[in-house]
Amino acid sequence: MDALLAVAVGGLLCPYAALESPLHGGVREPLWVSVLVGLAIGLPLAVRRRWPMTVAAVISAVTTVALVTGVIPNFAAAAPALAIGLSFYTVAVSTATRRSILCAAGCLALVSVALVLTAGDLWSRAGGVVYASVMIAPAWVIGWLVRERRALAARQSDHLVRQATAEERLRVARELHDVVAHTLSLIVVKASVANHVAESDPREAGAALRVIEETGRNALADVRRVLGVLRDDTSYAPTPGLDELPTLARQAAIGGVDVRLDVRREAPGSVVPESVGLAVYRIVQEAVTNVVKHAAPAACRATVTVTPGEVRVEVTDDGRRPVLTGGEGHGLIGMRERVALHGGDFSAGPRSDGGFAVTASLPYRVAA
Repeated sequence: MDALLAVAVGGLLCPYAALESPLHGGVREPLWVSVLVGLAIGLPLAVRRRWPMTVAAVISAVTTVALVTGVIPNFAAAAPALAIGLSFYTVAVSTATRRSILCAAGCLALVSVALVLTAGDLWSRAGGVVYASVMIAPAWVIGWLVRERRALAARQSDHLVRQATAEERLRVARELHDVVAHTLSLIVVKASVANHVAESDPREAGAALRVIEETGRNALADVRRVLGVLRDDTSYAPTPGLDELPTLARQAAIGGVDVRLDVRREAPGSVVPESVGLAVYRIVQEAVTNVVKHAAPAACRATVTVTPGEVRVEVTDDGRRPVLTGGEGHGLIGMRERVALHGGDFSAGPRSDGGFAVTASLPYRVAA
């Protein structure tokens, strides 16, 4: 494209350089000189992206010589404007600001001085300076504005990439925390049981070890699924949702917590989005895991209500918990982040009649 542009500009300049206008101060140069001058101004545009400053200097110098010697008549002085403008636009776009300013200022000064020294009167000298300024300055300013806009767009794009990367890391860390914390809590409980009854009741110890084995296998599958999302060429199982809550309740019973699960669907026809279903599952999982870790043995009630446009979650227990002075743990923070991600409301705290309560509401859009 640059080569075609250079040929076109050079071809347009040749007729102006070949004009014979002795009445206007022109000279009668040979035709080959006129063609050579026109091509010398236009053809450097073919390599303007590779050597922008050199091209701008060459075009400015040849144009100045052509105007001073009269090869290009004064009344046709605007003919090289396209070549000069493109060259300095390229300088501003592709060169660092300081270097492009020095190049533009240097060429502007040389062209102005040459035109002023060869001008006859004051008006001609002033016209030479204005001509050089009009040919160079606007093109450079436009190129500089385009460069700054591209740089801003690149910075914004990099910021969005970094933000998306941070959000993905947070999502993966949250998923791994929920999987590992829930699984290790059950494993620790059953390992403690196996340790206490290993000698007195080998059957009970064996049953506890089988539970540990099954729980560990499930945890490995969940971890592979979470990490598999990070690889484009890896197929992974569907994320858990509302249908997997009964399995979660049965696993909690292993840790000594009697979970009474109640899933109510007030809108049977509506489909809960996968992301909302996963968030509900992880909230119930974390809440039940906290009961296993801090309040077992206890009775726990998990109520999930699906309404048109919203899913409400309430997990309560009647167990006693130790007094914690370290503020919210990572589990509560993770639940709060999941709810905030969907624009919902979350609360967690001790109940007035004993135990602990976790409530959350997650709005969603019903698919048409």
